[in-house]
Amino acid sequence: MPKNTKVTQREHSNEPVTESVADLLSLEHPMDYKSSQMSMGLSPGSTAPVKALLPSPDPDAEDGRPAWNNKLEYILAQVGFSVGLGNVWRFPYLCQKNGGGAYLVPYLILLILIGIPLFFLELAVGQRIRRGSIGVWNYVYPRLGGIGVSSLMVCGFVGLYYNVIIGWSIFYFFQSFQYPLPWAECPIHRNGTQAVVEPECEKSSATTYFWYRQALNITSSIDDTGGLNWKMTLSLLVAWIMVCLAVIKGIQSSGKVMYFSSLFPYVVLFCFLVRGLMLKGAVDGIAHMFTPKLEKMLEPQVWREAATQVFFALGLGFGGVIAFSSYNKRDNNCHFDAALVSIINFLTSILATLVVFAVLGFKANVMNEKCVVENAEKILGYLNTGVLSRELIPPHINFSHLSSQDYAEMYAVIKTVKEENFAQLGLDPCILEDELNKAVQGTGLAFIAFTEAMTHFPASPFWSVMFFFMLINLGLGSMIGTMTGITTPILDAFKIRKEILCVVCCIIAFLLGLLFVLRSGNYFVAMFDDYSAGLPLIVVVILENISVAWIYGTKRFMQDLEDMLGFRPYSFYFYMWKFVSPAVLVLLICATVIEMAISPAGYNAWVEAEGSDRFQSYPPWALAMAYALIVVAMLPLPIVFIARHFSLISDGSNKLSVSYRKGMMKDISNLEEQDEQRFILSKNPSEAPSPMPAHRAYLGPGGTQEMTNTNYGTSTKTGYQNIGSPESEL
Repeated sequence: MPKNTKVTQREHSNEPVTESVADLLSLEHPMDYKSSQMSMGLSPGSTAPVKALLPSPDPDAEDGRPAWNNKLEYILAQVGFSVGLGNVWRFPYLCQKNGGGAYLVPYLILLILIGIPLFFLELAVGQRIRRGSIGVWNYVYPRLGGIGVSSLMVCGFVGLYYNVIIGWSIFYFFQSFQYPLPWAECPIHRNGTQAVVEPECEKSSATTYFWYRQALNITSSIDDTGGLNWKMTLSLLVAWIMVCLAVIKGIQSSGKVMYFSSLFPYVVLFCFLVRGLMLKGAVDGIAHMFTPKLEKMLEPQVWREAATQVFFALGLGFGGVIAFSSYNKRDNNCHFDAALVSIINFLTSILATLVVFAVLGFKANVMNEKCVVENAEKILGYLNTGVLSRELIPPHINFSHLSSQDYAEMYAVIKTVKEENFAQLGLDPCILEDELNKAVQGTGLAFIAFTEAMTHFPASPFWSVMFFFMLINLGLGSMIGTMTGITTPILDAFKIRKEILCVVCCIIAFLLGLLFVLRSGNYFVAMFDDYSAGLPLIVVVILENISVAWIYGTKRFMQDLEDMLGFRPYSFYFYMWKFVSPAVLVLLICATVIEMAISPAGYNAWVEAEGSDRFQSYPPWALAMAYALIVVAMLPLPIVFIARHFSLISDGSNKLSVSYRKGMMKDISNLEEQDEQRFILSKNPSEAPSPMPAHRAYLGPGGTQEMTNTNYGTSTKTGYQNIGSPESEL
């Protein structure tokens, strides 16, 4: 018997023989155990029973890690996480602002160059290593293990304020069960026999007043906290209870929730699209939306905003994508999943854009007609008082049935004749295009513009209930992914019941989230949205890309994918991961830093006396808080790197999850048992096939040069593969 076998070493040595974790992990590849044969005098096609001598045919099922019930649950979870509120109220705004249909060109190009490749990368590493964000990057390169910690912290920051938005939607949802809708008209105060319209509402609009005063009861500056808003505090509590119930059992509970929360928004969007297309002016809105302004494509700002939207639309860097994919079997086709989810996300953005601008086109027509009526009354007053001569009015114009075209003609004549005194008349042009160009996004779109449009719908309470229920479900799907990105790494590292962990996380998050339900809380939501997730996430993703492509090695990663998927991914991904995506991400980081440097740091404060918002700079303490969010989110990156470089902390090899250790112990036991049984049968192990599949020769992206791993995973310094240079071990 050869001297280097395990059994022989145990027979002739008192030293314990162990295998490093890296040795085991580097050899973990899916195989058909049923088709492997041990050389015991059997013919290759023999079917003699040898199952007792082989490892379990499904190691994924026995490592103790939860798994998705079916592929549909997993796809819906990824779709629910990636398709969120940004698809409804951010993408349409960017599309209108940056050239209409022309904006789709840079968006699609960047989706192909950075979106799909990086999404595929996150799916692949999560599925291959079967751990959360912290465990994955500890495994790939321990010194950059801070990537997972930073990702977890960003998830925490985003989850805090994102659930507040769900709370706002819950408040509006319950307010929608009344007719007329409470934001349909300005409140009227009685002063004896005289009725007085609320001045703040009169200066703004009914929906704007309801949002700022009735819902938020907002203060005039971030310095004035104003105390808790109890209506929003209760709404936030309900939101966190919903999230906690959805994730308390892990993917076993969240997977079931996703059947509804991921699919219901599409039902509502299609209903709104059909209803919106039946409204007057809907075609005007859609035509305005998709009319391409090709000159916009030459502006760098358009490409920067398209890259940022691609980045956040797919949920890159949050850890939720990795966490969800870690519950897959290792032979799942994650390449197909990446393309499918990315395409669904893009088509959802297009669908939401059609809905938004069909409704806003209707609203623009309503507001334009209102403008025509109000200004026509002014002109009649001037005619009756002799300020204007009746000869200025074209004979075919009928004031009782005045169209927009008639008013435009009359307006042009009056402006030409009364050129010197025209400004004193106070007439508005009432141009439909101007109404359509009033771009709104975020809360301004959902809680002001869209709600105002729905007040003009027949059966407006029904549509309002549907709309805000859709927002709740969109937000819930994203929050489930965010919470999974937080809890999965913790459950991998510590032996703790997931039910207890979820409840504790939700309680802590609710208490910290009270900051956002102060009367000044909307200003803090805007601060966290601007600073906590932008730059830190881009840094996290570029380090993910560098870890895999340049430290672990792109060719080695492609080999892993081939062994895992059973086919070699397109060489397109090799070049994207290796060169294009890192270059684009570096440019995006530079553009983001420049944008932050040249743009004044501030917020839009609501001025009650004027009935409008006004930009204000952050006070010093708020500015320090904003930049602290960036620093705190990225701080784990240098701390972990320095600590592991100088061996101040472990590289994480002793922090393998309980389920992972259990699976590896079974593998070790099975390997030793096979060695012993081969020894008993007096067969040389070299004559029998290995229970682990041999590495197949990998042809590089060009397909002409054979690449082999000669030192694949043989380091015994740590439990993880210690890689010194990008391609040194190929």
